Amino acid sequence: MYSLQKNQEIASYTVAFPIKQGTYAETYRVKDPCGKNCFLKLIAYNKLHPTQFDENGDCLELKVSEQLNHPNVLHYRDSGEMLVDGKRMLYVVYDFISGETAAQKTTRDNDCTVFDAKQIVLGVLDGLKYLHSLPNPIIHNELTTQNVMLDMSKGMAKPIIIDFGYARFMSQDHRSFQKDGLDLFCQAPEAFNGLFSPQSDIFSVGAMLYQLLFGLPPYYTNLSKLKGDRLAMVETINNERKRPLRILDREKSGLDEQLINIMAKALAYNPDDRFQSADEFAKALKGEIKVSPIATSHPIDKEESSKGSNVNIPQGNGFADVAGMQELKDLITRDIIRIIKDPEKSKRYGLSLPNGMLLYGPPRCGKTFFAKKMAEEVGFNFMQKTPADLKSKWVNASQENIANMFKEAEENAPTIIFIDEINELLPNRSSDSHEMSKSAVNEMLAQMDRTGEKGVFVIGATNYPNMIDPAMLGSGRLEKKFYIGPPDKNARKALFELALRDRYTDFGIDYDLLAEKTDNYVSADMNFIVDEAARIAFEKDEKITMDLLLQTISKNKPSIPFEELKKFESIRNEIEQTDQTITQRKPIGFKR
Repeated sequence: MYSLQKNQEIASYTVAFPIKQGTYAETYRVKDPCGKNCFLKLIAYNKLHPTQFDENGDCLELKVSEQLNHPNVLHYRDSGEMLVDGKRMLYVVYDFISGETAAQKTTRDNDCTVFDAKQIVLGVLDGLKYLHSLPNPIIHNELTTQNVMLDMSKGMAKPIIIDFGYARFMSQDHRSFQKDGLDLFCQAPEAFNGLFSPQSDIFSVGAMLYQLLFGLPPYYTNLSKLKGDRLAMVETINNERKRPLRILDREKSGLDEQLINIMAKALAYNPDDRFQSADEFAKALKGEIKVSPIATSHPIDKEESSKGSNVNIPQGNGFADVAGMQELKDLITRDIIRIIKDPEKSKRYGLSLPNGMLLYGPPRCGKTFFAKKMAEEVGFNFMQKTPADLKSKWVNASQENIANMFKEAEENAPTIIFIDEINELLPNRSSDSHEMSKSAVNEMLAQMDRTGEKGVFVIGATNYPNMIDPAMLGSGRLEKKFYIGPPDKNARKALFELALRDRYTDFGIDYDLLAEKTDNYVSADMNFIVDEAARIAFEKDEKITMDLLLQTISKNKPSIPFEELKKFESIRNEIEQTDQTITQRKPIGFKR
C-alpha cells in the first residue's frame, strides 16, 4: 500500500498517482502549483541502509541530486521532510520525463537497432562524462536499461540517467559501499568487492549496449538454482566473464567488428583494459577512435562457437519471421520469454524458467520453424536433435547419448534443446515398447529434473502427443503444451505477405483473396505455392502476378486431407481435456 493518496497535498505539490514502490522509497507523479508534472520520490529514512547517509548523517541520494545539472541527467527541483504515520520521510522532487525506460522500449519492440542502441548509449556517456568530471566526481553504480529514461517530449528520444539511490561521491570510503539489490549482470567485477570508479560505470554502460543489441545481459547464465546465494551467484558470473564474449547475432544490420571490439573493451575484466573515460568510449562509438581486437577480450565468433559442438547461436529476426500465430506468441511471451528476459523480477516473484514445452499438431505446420524462431527471440543457443541421433541398439547407449546432450546444453547454457518427433524417443512405457525405449524415457525423466534452473529449456515436437509417455507431459517436464495447426485466414494472409515480401512481384497482389483460396492449407503448402509461382515467373522472365499465384493454387491442393486434419483436432481435444482434468483434480487429504 502506498503512503500517499491521490490529490494529497505535499508542500506545494499535488499527488496525481503512484508510479512504483521500492525497498526504501516510493515514486509518484505530482503537479506543481502551475499544474506542471513532476516526479516525487518519497524516501523512508528508517529503511535506508547506513551507507546511504553521508558523513554528516544526511541522505546521500539528496546530496548527490542537488549537484545534478545536465541535459542527460535527471534534474533536481526541490526537497523537504514530512511525517507519514509518525515516520520521518524525505521527499525529493525532479523534473518530469515524458517517455519510457530503455528497458521498456526493448521489451515493447523486441529489438533495438544498432543505430538506436548507439544513440542511447552516446547520450548516457554524455551524462556520465558530466558526472565523472564534477569537482567531486559522482559514480552512479547502477547504470542499467531500467535506469535510463528516453524523453520523447521533443520528438526524438533523449536518454536521461535516473535513480541515484546507489550513487557515491568518488571521495567516499569504498568499504562501506552498499551492494545488495544491484543487478549483478550489470556490475563490474571489482564492484562485487565494494570498489567503484569511473571504470566500473564504463563496464555497466558496456553491459547496457550489449543488452540493447541482443536482449540479454552479457555473460548471461541462469542463477535461479542458486536460490539467492549472493556469493555463489558472484562466483558463477565471474567464471562466465573469464570466457570469451559471445556475440549472439553477427548478422544484425550495422553490427561490425569495430562495435564488437568496443563492447569487448568496455566489458574487459581488468579495469585497466577498459576505456579510461566516458569521452574515450563515446569517441570510439562515433568512429573517431579505432579499437583494435588486440586490446579486447577476443570476442568469440560464430564459427568458433559451433566448432566441435552440436550447439549453435541461431541468426534471424525471431518471432518477426513468424506469420500469424499471435495467440501462441503471446502465450509463450507471457509464460516463458518474460521470465527469461527479466530474471531479477522473476526471482522476486519466485518464478523460474519452466523445464520444457511440447509443440504438437499436423505435419508441415511449422513446429520446427517456430522452435528455431523462439530461440532467436530469446537469444538462446539452439541444439536440434532427432530420435535417430539419440536412440541406439546398444545397451545403455541411448541413456548415455541423452545424458551427454543435457551435459553439453548445460555447459553452453542458456540453451534450447529441440527434439523433433519426440514420441519416437519417448513412447508410452505401458505399451509394447522395447526395454531400451523404456530406459530412454527413464533417462529423460531424470535429466529433465529442474533443467530450467540450469538454463536449459526443452522443446519437443510431435504429430502424436497421445503416444508420448504420460510422465513426460506432466508438471516439471513438457508441462506447457501448444497446438500448432493449419493457419487461419489472417495467418494465411500474413504467410503470403511474408513469403512474397522480398520477391519480384507485380502490383495488385490481393492477399485477402489468396488467404480465402487456401482454406485448410498448412504453412508448408503456402510456401510451396509461392516458390512454384516464382519458378514459373523466373522461366518466363516476368513478375510474380496475382493470376499466376491463383493458377498455382488451383493446381496444388492441400497436402493433408480434411479428414486427416479432423483427426488431429480430436487429439487436441483429448490433450486439452486431460490437462483440464489434472488441473481440476481434487486435492488428496482429509476432510475437515
